Amino acid sequence: MSTTRTAHYLDGRTATRHRVTLTISPAALQIAMPDGSMKEWPYGQIRQTQGTYHGEPVRLEFGAEPAEAVVVASRALLTEIHTAAPALAQHFHNPSWRQTRLAWTLGAGLGVILMLIGLYRWGIPGIASAATPYVPTMWEESLGRQIVEHLAPETQQCRNPERLRKIDQVVQTLTATHPGSPYRITLSVVDNPAINAFAAPGGQVVILRGLLEQTSSPEQLAGVLAHELQHVYLRHSTRAILEQTAGTLLLTAVSGDVSGGLAWGLQGAQTMGSLHYSRTHEEEADVEGLRMMQAAHLDPSAMMAFYGTLQKSEQGSVEPPDFLSTHPDMSRRLATLLALAGPPPTDIHQLLPGEDWKDIRTLCRLQAAARSSSDFADLP
Repeated sequence: MSTTRTAHYLDGRTATRHRVTLTISPAALQIAMPDGSMKEWPYGQIRQTQGTYHGEPVRLEFGAEPAEAVVVASRALLTEIHTAAPALAQHFHNPSWRQTRLAWTLGAGLGVILMLIGLYRWGIPGIASAATPYVPTMWEESLGRQIVEHLAPETQQCRNPERLRKIDQVVQTLTATHPGSPYRITLSVVDNPAINAFAAPGGQVVILRGLLEQTSSPEQLAGVLAHELQHVYLRHSTRAILEQTAGTLLLTAVSGDVSGGLAWGLQGAQTMGSLHYSRTHEEEADVEGLRMMQAAHLDPSAMMAFYGTLQKSEQGSVEPPDFLSTHPDMSRRLATLLALAGPPPTDIHQLLPGEDWKDIRTLCRLQAAARSSSDFADLP
């Protein structure tokens, strides 16, 4: 079935436009001229010179230069030609392909987004996990020192030698269960009221004053330290930094902002506060920390009791303690630890027997008081 449409005809010699009627037949474009004559242009000899872009009129030319031409305002003409003679009209633009191309473009874009999400969600962690065992210990130690210098500078550290030595005995009791570890554990206590602790690569562990003062016994501190030490031994901090750096490089590749991406990644690698362990890492640190307590013949219930204390303080405050905000799902984790702990052990070793823990845990406040007294003494 043929389709008709009005158009303007140009003879190629003058600028005069003639209103004509086009008939789209299966073999050729037929043009009914104003004088009643008929022209027939085989599709294979017609050239399309305009009409590819949206809003542009369709211009079809025929013959040698100066060529004859017909001009139609609507691109529907091209669709009708493709419908009438699909095999002969392949060299003409097909407007219906626009929707197909759009669908393919959207599909390809969605595919790229899904690929990037998959790479970020599974690929980068997998790469970081595979690369972590090959990271030199010296590199971890260097990075760990830089992180501590950034987050726990010496001017903010509590330096009471006697009390620090007693706290270090708690650390030594735990590290004695890992004699083959390549890491030399270094503990820093920071005069900061936040209830938090973190482990940096290479054996660096930082305890904030707010958390230390929340503990009611050295065994409770040991529970926190056991958890953080497992982040060191299992190299969670190193892996988290590798993941963050790789994620930054991925964002850099997508955005093209090389300088900004690298700067952000390096800054993030130095700021442990921006790193959050995965749920798997936290569960591993919990389970292995509990086993460390048991291997050191310490009562694991102290670890769970301290977590429970923090959980209660979370329920009674607007904002949770920092330790809980970076160590989520405490209820479920407590249930897991209770199930793993089993019955109370019989060969319990008591930490710092005969020592006054309330006095030991106040080392930062004692240091601050001593500093204030010194400043007062220096006044004229």
